[in-house]
This record gives sequence, structure tokens and C-alpha cells, in this order.
Amino acid sequence: MEALVACALPVMLVLGVSPAAVPAGIEVFALPYLNENLALMMVMSGIFGILRTIGAVVVLRNRAWGFELSVLNSAVTLVLMIFMLPAGVADGLLAGAALTLLLMARCGERPILQAP
Repeated sequence: MEALVACALPVMLVLGVSPAAVPAGIEVFALPYLNENLALMMVMSGIFGILRTIGAVVVLRNRAWGFELSVLNSAVTLVLMIFMLPAGVADGLLAGAALTLLLMARCGERPILQAP
């Protein structure tokens, strides 16, 4: 999801549309600082997308560092989603679902405490 936003940045620049030229009255994010730096947010979104893709591919190759990278990406997304409203809601739902599935795959049916 994040990588698609970064793919839109070169298209906008080729078409001559500046990310800073959002029409008045339209708020992309809840915080004004994020709205003022929309182009940088799009670049950072691409970095998150690349890291998510790397983590997913490495998890499919059954490597522990890919699992840890994916868990870290999901946790960071959940922490940052409150600052990126309203788009953060959908991103938080997807990151929460991914984190839940990753932890279910890692822990499975293992109990918290072993019976003595």
C-alpha cells in the first residue's frame, strides 16, 4: 500500500503537479506539518513499502531476520498511524492484521506457561 503512494510521486512531477499544491480546504493528514511536507511523506512511504516487500520475501524464504523486520515494520506502523489520520486507519488495520498473522505463525499453539 505504501509503495503505491511513492509510485505516484514521479507521475505527479512529470505531469507538473506539485505535491505541495494541494487545493485549499483539503487536508490529507491530521497534522499540518505532514501536509506541508507531502512530497517527503511520499518518499518515506516508498521506503516503508520497500522494507515491507523485503520483509515479506525473506519471510517466504523462512529467514528469521525477515520475520523480525516484518514485526518491526508492523509495530512502527501501528505507533505512527495516529499521526497519519485519516489514511492511518486503513494502514493500521492492515498492519495490525499482518502483525497478528506473523505472531500466530511464529507461536502457533504454544502455551504461555508450561505445565509442571
